[in-house]
Parts: sequence; structure tokens; C-alpha cells
Amino acid sequence: MAKVYASIVVPANASAVWDVIRDFNALPKWTPFVAESRIEQNAASDRIGCIRNFRLKNGGRVRERLLALSDYEMSCTYTILESPMGVENYLATLRLIPVTESDHTFAEWSAEFDAAPEREDILVEDVGRNVFAAGLSALKSRFSR
Repeated sequence: MAKVYASIVVPANASAVWDVIRDFNALPKWTPFVAESRIEQNAASDRIGCIRNFRLKNGGRVRERLLALSDYEMSCTYTILESPMGVENYLATLRLIPVTESDHTFAEWSAEFDAAPEREDILVEDVGRNVFAAGLSALKSRFSR
């Protein structure tokens, strides 16, 4: 099983950052790689089980199901239902932790998934750099203005 992890410190309090990422349909608002997104069947974007269907700027289409959302823990967990990556059993969590000394936020994004052995290292690098690190960096930039 492949594992991916990225983290960053965002110069804003955790509640403000959570307000941005809590919306499971908000990827186009804070990531540089998502062109458009919608929640299928007009479901609420914070309803466990809702499915976001989004198009990447490179044209790829991804469908993900929200498995858990906790305002208390400031975390969301989701799985990929369909994607051009060729992964299976994909489980990811995006979590925020307050840094009380500075009123900043420690954000971490992690995932585990299965992939063909010959593609695993490439996928770990791609998801780690082009999805998680890029997304977290864009989130940090949003609050660094």
C-alpha cells in the first residue's frame, strides 16, 4: 500500500482556514489544479456520503465520496470513486491543527492507496507534489496576502 503525506503551516487561525476547506465542493476556490466542481444529486457539500465530481485543469475527471467530516477535529476524510490515476482503495484525510503559540494552523494531508507496483512510486510523487503540496501551498498563499 502506497502512502503520501504533506504538511504546511498556514499563517491564519485554524477556524478561518477550516471555513475555506470545510466545503467539500470548494476545491476550485483554493487549489490551483481544479477547474470546476459540483456535488452530485444536489446534495449538501457537508453531508457524509455526498459525491464531488470535479474536472482538473488538465482535463481529467475525478469523483470522490465524503466519508467523514468533523468540525471538532477540523478534518475530512474521503475516497476516490473514479479518477484517471489508476488507484484503488484510496483513502485520504485533510486535517487542521491549531498552533496555539502563533495562532497559525498546521495543515496536513495524507492518503493511502493501492496501485500497480510499477506505477506506485510515480503516483506517490505525483500526488505528494502536484496535489497535496501544491494544494497546501495555495492554501497558505491565500492567507499570506
